[in-house]
Amino acid sequence: MEINHATLRSAGVGFNAAFQRGLTSGSSLKDRIATTVRSTTKSNEYGWLGKVPRFREWIGDRVINALAKHGYTLTNRSFENTIGVDRDDFDDDNLGIYGPLFEEMGAAALIFPDELIFELLKLGFSTNCYDGQYFFDTDHPVLDINGKVISVANTDGGTGPAWFLMDASRPLRPLIYQERKPFTNLIRKDKEDDDNVFFRKEFLYGADGRCQVGFGFWQQAWGSKQPLNAETYETARVAIGGMKGDFGRPLNLNPRLLVVPPALEGAARAIVASALVNGGESNKWAGTAEVLVVPLLA
Repeated sequence: MEINHATLRSAGVGFNAAFQRGLTSGSSLKDRIATTVRSTTKSNEYGWLGKVPRFREWIGDRVINALAKHGYTLTNRSFENTIGVDRDDFDDDNLGIYGPLFEEMGAAALIFPDELIFELLKLGFSTNCYDGQYFFDTDHPVLDINGKVISVANTDGGTGPAWFLMDASRPLRPLIYQERKPFTNLIRKDKEDDDNVFFRKEFLYGADGRCQVGFGFWQQAWGSKQPLNAETYETARVAIGGMKGDFGRPLNLNPRLLVVPPALEGAARAIVASALVNGGESNKWAGTAEVLVVPLLA
């Protein structure tokens, strides 16, 4: 193949088409448990996580809901993925081998936010959220009806594979995906006089983006490493359904999403998908939650 502006442009168009096919080759799971927040700066403050406003009867002056003083900041990080195409493959008209590679690169760009979100979820037992406690912890500080600080749990510990029960129906879901620059553009560096071509006879094509992940309201999620069975599932449901905000305000949560790794799919479906249990008894938990199996949690 003769290498000139036209052939380089044609190759770039083909590589980009394969990349875009990869971007649309599947579906992302992150939106099931995370809210996407568009970022326009280096970092974003989430001080408002500490105070969810509620309506009250309007008697006298308005009561202003000021942001609680929680210093929870998510600073965007930069990520990239680059493929080098050897000039010899252009000369030998051997570019067909790169189509699947660029398509896989697009697929990787699609699921990369999922990788960040579900990795953070697994780390929730040892990573702080907005109130300074681990996201899954036994002593989140909450004010009771009398204004006294009490400890509230959203985990029952354990040492086995982790599973999670969530109310992900609210505008703000349990996790946050902060997007500054999406991973949707394939950039090329393929001029004959580019240093990478001149010194290494290599044409470069890359995608990059900026984002960060973090935790939302811990009250919306229960994380457990106890065996997944009807008893521990009930413990999680009761705990989330009974969650209260400061001064005893019920949060009106209804956990309907059971998130599990592949190893716990059978146990999860036995609890919420089977109409009968124990040889014919009615299953009181049937249909109470959707099972979301996430291979990234394996």
